Amino acid sequence: MPSRYGYQPSREYHVVVLGTGGVGKSCLTAQFVHNQWIESYDPTIEDSYRTQVSVDGRQVMLEILDTAGTEQFVAMRDLYMKTGQGFLLVFSITSRTSLEELATLREEIIRIKDDENVPIVIVGNKADLVDQRVVDRARAFSLSQRWQAPYYEASARTRVNVDEVFVDLCRQMLRRDDAHDDTHDIYYQKAEDPSSSKRKRRRKRSGRESRCVVV
Repeated sequence: MPSRYGYQPSREYHVVVLGTGGVGKSCLTAQFVHNQWIESYDPTIEDSYRTQVSVDGRQVMLEILDTAGTEQFVAMRDLYMKTGQGFLLVFSITSRTSLEELATLREEIIRIKDDENVPIVIVGNKADLVDQRVVDRARAFSLSQRWQAPYYEASARTRVNVDEVFVDLCRQMLRRDDAHDDTHDIYYQKAEDPSSSKRKRRRKRSGRESRCVVV
């Protein structure tokens, strides 16, 4: 039997990277898209990237919006959240405040999307700065359990778990789409033209049903 994934057209998703200023959102995104470490960047700039990634043998096209964490861009968040289909919530393990801010961001996402099951991945960035850690790993993991969202500790500098956070988010979005497609198929089958079912029953009663006989 051929796999249901024998041929799958490329899916396209809009991903939004959110978090307070200075947590490394731009560095994380640049490492994923360009395999490049940004030593310095303008914290007021927002940028978008387009890249294709293979996830479990399926091609996914990502439109990634790297948002600025500065105050003047907060008013744009509603628009980002409305168009986004998956979200990376990024904090720095060297800043407790950056972790606390994620709760507000998640509440806004749920309010705007009107959906508590939006694809989300929590990212504790700057994992290479272990001597500056102030956010306990257990605290972040407890938060991820409450939100039922995966948690990764990543380092944009050393590229640890950079690909993994984006791929995990892609898997969530793909599963969500697949579930929606399956529901649509079931609904479509139930809504099938009733005259078609009647014709099938008539063929069966008349003995003209198609069969395959092996001799």
